[in-house]
Amino acid sequence: MGAIYGYARVSTADQDLAIQVTALKAAGCTVIRSEKATGTTRSGRTELATLMDFLRPGDTLVITRIDRLARSLRDLQNIVFELREKEAHLKVTEQPIDTSTPAGKAFLDMLGVFAEFETNLRRDRQMEGIAAAKKRGVYKGRPRSIEASKIKQLLSEGLGATAVAKRLRIGRASVYRLTAAASKGRDKGRAKPA
Repeated sequence: MGAIYGYARVSTADQDLAIQVTALKAAGCTVIRSEKATGTTRSGRTELATLMDFLRPGDTLVITRIDRLARSLRDLQNIVFELREKEAHLKVTEQPIDTSTPAGKAFLDMLGVFAEFETNLRRDRQMEGIAAAKKRGVYKGRPRSIEASKIKQLLSEGLGATAVAKRLRIGRASVYRLTAAASKGRDKGRAKPA
């Protein structure tokens, strides 16, 4: 019997991994890798990539729910295909999925189809809601997660855009965009020369 590896993931920095980690330990995982990253794509999910590299024939990758591993049917199928190529298995603690059994493989395929269907329905409802809100003139978009004043303060302390972005955990483009927006606001407030 091979090694049992656990993988835990949450989408945002303010979510907690503790419940997943506890469940994975209870499932007998000898190594658990976890990360806070979006599940819509595999890019940037370095802990998952590390686990996929480590898996050997007979090993098992354990997760708590299928949406911790993949958010689209294509992504799920790709991961399962890679596991099969490595002769490794996938086991899900909260769902009856164990690819070492024929029933587990069939259930995984069905679950993936329904998960993608649900994601598409949710996206459609969200887009309809946004369109209706825009029509009524009440849609303002996502609120800013960082204030321009905080960026300005850090820049005035001598930090460069890259250092500010790293400190605030935002993209460098966001630093430039927010400082440009702030300076436009100042320019509008100034009296035009006669």
